[in-house]
Amino acid sequence: MAGVVARQDLRASAVYVLQTLAVAACSYAGGRLGLLYELRVDGSVVSPIWPPTGIAVASLLLLGPRVWPGITLGAMLVIVHLTSLSPVSLGLLFGSTAAPLCAYLLLRWDGFRTDLGRLRDCLSLVFLGGIAAMLVSSTIGAVLLVVSGDLPAGRFWSVWLPWWVGDAMGVLLIAPVLLLLPRVRSPVHWSRWKEAVALAAVTGVLMPIVTHSPASLLFSVYPLLIWAALRFELPGSMLCALYASVLATGAATARAGPFEGLSDMQIMINLHAFNAASALTALLLSAVVTEQHNTRRSVEQACQELVEVLEHLTGGESAPHARPRRETDPGAG
Repeated sequence: MAGVVARQDLRASAVYVLQTLAVAACSYAGGRLGLLYELRVDGSVVSPIWPPTGIAVASLLLLGPRVWPGITLGAMLVIVHLTSLSPVSLGLLFGSTAAPLCAYLLLRWDGFRTDLGRLRDCLSLVFLGGIAAMLVSSTIGAVLLVVSGDLPAGRFWSVWLPWWVGDAMGVLLIAPVLLLLPRVRSPVHWSRWKEAVALAAVTGVLMPIVTHSPASLLFSVYPLLIWAALRFELPGSMLCALYASVLATGAATARAGPFEGLSDMQIMINLHAFNAASALTALLLSAVVTEQHNTRRSVEQACQELVEVLEHLTGGESAPHARPRRETDPGAG
């Protein structure tokens, strides 16, 4: 018996180590991807979308708070890739870990469900997991840079705001995709397959043109987001929003398309406004559609159960109403 318990403990420990290392590897990979798209605001380099925050929040919600060392390890690897470790780096590691943990605690306190099947869950992810919790990392990071002398006090807000928005956009764009990934199912009917292929083809062709065209055509993305939300709910709409945001971020960092000729601050404002609008459109509209579908299925199931109950009651009452057949007495006269 002791041997069985020891093997189970060893297996549980191995699973925990693998999960933690997987979170660290994904966070590091997300950080390297985020560093590919950088904007320069008042001389400071910022990332418009910081994927490690979304990866961290999704990992905590799916695997539990025990994998927080993986978040810290991934952030440390990203910092080591950029510079050497220092007291400021340790503070940044604390902020990078504390913000996702705050998001996890706030979402659990609000009764968040990872299936994102309710509008309430999407609103919680936006306002608690993204907007509120990411204030922690951006504030800690900007304050540490000012205290260390790496950032003049007069430029505090010009660094704090892009930092906060980049972390929040990582939660709004990356976390929903990772939360829904285990629940994605292929379309059952051939007609849905054809529609999915058509949506993917139109999106793949149209969005690069829209995000890199000198004309202001970014608004053309929203019909595709609405199509994806109405027909394929959160998985389809969030993938479209993420694809559009990545392409727009690439165009902004290259100063191409609708971002050509704009100042650094104008590029940041326009890009963040587009990314936020895309994420919110995909999240909230899909949540409303999903909630309506779930309500309809619940009503249909309740009606079906009611019909079965009525059939059962009707069948059970038919026997007492039937008059019993009188047996003929052989001795009757």
